[in-house]
Amino acid sequence: MLGELFVLFFKVGCMAFGGGYAAMSLIQREATSRGWIDSAQFREIGSLAGMAPGSIAANSATLIGYDRAGTAGALIATAGITLPSLILVAALAAFFVRVHDHPSVRALFYGLRPVVTALILYAAFHFGFGGSAGSGSLFAWQTLGMLLICGGCLLAIVRYKFHPFAVILLAAVAGIVIF
Repeated sequence: MLGELFVLFFKVGCMAFGGGYAAMSLIQREATSRGWIDSAQFREIGSLAGMAPGSIAANSATLIGYDRAGTAGALIATAGITLPSLILVAALAAFFVRVHDHPSVRALFYGLRPVVTALILYAAFHFGFGGSAGSGSLFAWQTLGMLLICGGCLLAIVRYKFHPFAVILLAAVAGIVIF
């Protein structure tokens, strides 16, 4: 089990362009297809991992690893998902300083932006509405409530420049009131 955890999360770490949220769709697909967790458990793990300090992907790997193989599983899964970044950053740091202004390098990063955006939007949709979209598990008013809270959070951050921690607290209170 430990080897399987390491290999899975090492692969996710190798493919996780765009950060933790972009990696969440990969983690979900891999962990649920293996039967380690179901979609509802993944949403719970994602919620817990998102509230904890650090990368949501690394936190999710830690929680899934712990669930599968205890403390050793948590350590192995965390090492697996973070090791590719460590290796890549160490290898590219000196090289990037020399080529960061090259047009091909800039074009590469512009080309990766749409993929990263799509992965983040997918993760956001799944976390926010994965249990309600077409599944019949939540009533329509609950979906409307989630949309209202989501819109209010976006407005508070973008328009009114609220601190993210304040928005999280306000969303939690709104969730308690609405649901």
